[in-house]
Amino acid sequence: QMVESGGGLVQAGDSLALSCGASGRTFDNYGVGWFRQAPGKEREFVAALSWNGYSTRYVDAVQGRFTITKNNANETVYLQMNSLKPEDTAVYYCTAAARISTTTPARYTFWGQGSQVTVSA
Repeated sequence: QMVESGGGLVQAGDSLALSCGASGRTFDNYGVGWFRQAPGKEREFVAALSWNGYSTRYVDAVQGRFTITKNNANETVYLQMNSLKPEDTAVYYCTAAARISTTTPARYTFWGQGSQVTVSA
């Protein structure tokens, strides 16, 4: 079970940080990712961090504004979002799977319930 937190309502240009913890599970050797789904749209890839922590990938729309990290010590995955735009409004989901680095949602094993992020103009 993964649980996201940190969502909310902000204004365009603001920053917001999402956190994701997994009860009873460490993220050692786990690739982690964030996806989002806006109303009426399909779930889309946002960011991924490889299982060994060596590489990250971002969708072009958030490159340079969002940063994905994980802290194995406190078993938490983060998504730092800066310079937020109204088009970033969506439900954000964290996800994880053992020993992967992928942008494909079907390859992830564990998913959170989602956290709403709303960015007003």
